[in-house]
Amino acid sequence: MKASEIRDLSSDALQAKINDAREELMKMRFQQATGELTDFTRLSAVRRDIARMLTIVHQRMQAAQEGEK
Repeated sequence: MKASEIRDLSSDALQAKINDAREELMKMRFQQATGELTDFTRLSAVRRDIARMLTIVHQRMQAAQEGEK
């Protein structure tokens, strides 16, 4: 997911996407531990997507705090 697509999401939708991605990552880690995972590149892609989403959430929080000052 691109950063521009993430920025277009509302805060609630963004939190839902983060939760879904974290759940997907957890399932993939279990699959890796049991030897069922075949696409190992997807692990790093999901981690990067989560990091992008959390970065945008952090940027929104900072902008809100600066707006209050």
